[in-house]
Amino acid sequence: MATEKLFDGEWLATGDRGYIAKGDLYLTSRSKDLIIRGGRNIYPYELEEIIGNLDGVRKGCVAIFGSRDQPTGTEKLVIVAETREPESAHDALRQMIINASIDLLGMPPDEVILALPQMVLKTSSGKIRRSAICELHEKGLLHKKHRSIVMQITRLVFGAIVPRWRQLRHTLSRNLYAYYTKIIFWLLVPIVWLLVTRLPGLKLRWWLIHKSARLLFRLAGIPIKVEGLENLPDEPSVIVANHSSYLDSLVLVAVLPGEPVFVAKRELKKKFFPRVFLKRIGAVYVDRIDRQRGVVDARQTVKALHNDQSLIYYPEGTLVRAPGLLPFHMGAFIAAAEAMAPVVPVVIHGTRSILRSGSWFPHYGAVHVQVCDPVRPESHDWISAVKIRDGSRKTILRHLDEPDLANRPSIL
Repeated sequence: MATEKLFDGEWLATGDRGYIAKGDLYLTSRSKDLIIRGGRNIYPYELEEIIGNLDGVRKGCVAIFGSRDQPTGTEKLVIVAETREPESAHDALRQMIINASIDLLGMPPDEVILALPQMVLKTSSGKIRRSAICELHEKGLLHKKHRSIVMQITRLVFGAIVPRWRQLRHTLSRNLYAYYTKIIFWLLVPIVWLLVTRLPGLKLRWWLIHKSARLLFRLAGIPIKVEGLENLPDEPSVIVANHSSYLDSLVLVAVLPGEPVFVAKRELKKKFFPRVFLKRIGAVYVDRIDRQRGVVDARQTVKALHNDQSLIYYPEGTLVRAPGLLPFHMGAFIAAAEAMAPVVPVVIHGTRSILRSGSWFPHYGAVHVQVCDPVRPESHDWISAVKIRDGSRKTILRHLDEPDLANRPSIL
């Protein structure tokens, strides 16, 4: 409907048909129900009400619409009225309807159809579905009375059942996928954990972990697209990645080559199964609560770089359910500056929607990993560490396409 100011006695220009009288707005009809016949604009509401008040016609069960007349290219005025009168009274009732049309419009309708009860289609709120009735009329179905009644009941039933069925099917499919993925995970994890704790040699253990992670994603039907692997330096480096989900480590294990050293939070050292597993793959721990202790731990990780091993850090220190990149802690960048090792920013997309923080209900999705150009420290000092931290974070933000949560309070 037009939004311009309206004055008393003025008709609405578009949308709903109506006028202003003494400051009140009166809606008389909608433009989509307009019938154009012989160059005249006919709105059905008033005539429907008059016909509905005739003896023998069911009140509120009258539909008036325009049906396109192909030979002339104009619209025919069609009236459908429900009645319970016997067929012997139909001619008289039909003539009453024609007379009412002439009195109001100055013209007779082209066709009057007397229908059985329930043949005039309505919405769930009781509004007349003129376009649907017109469609039935043009297909010749209004004259097949029993089929029209069955059709209306069928449409009402399907109108209620179909959305529910779609919702149920979606929920069932989602639940089945989640349970299927969980079964795969819990079948693989004990086997891999046991083999890693028994196999000799770090290289053999990592070979098994790489293969197992790729197998898990393949069986779960989760595609992983990797770009920029050529940006990984041939020398030991510090890999820093955004942390969105518990799946992030499995993704990095599946796509990154070699035997990197994972830098894990010190809390995991207190838990038996993670402690044994992480020890066998050469992981090191850092304190993410005590800032002073965290800096000391970061300097100790330099030993791994000097042993020709790359480090994998999540510099945010934790993960959250909502999208966004948290502030970076300094540990990874202090280690990189101390060893003069390049920092490789890695961006992980998609894991948050597959498995959110605080949830063990996996959803189907796809993962995209972007390995970015390395950022190299200029010197061993703190200023250089800050520079590579800021440069790495800026690179990850640019590719991540998530909010910057730098103003969020730091955990360390």
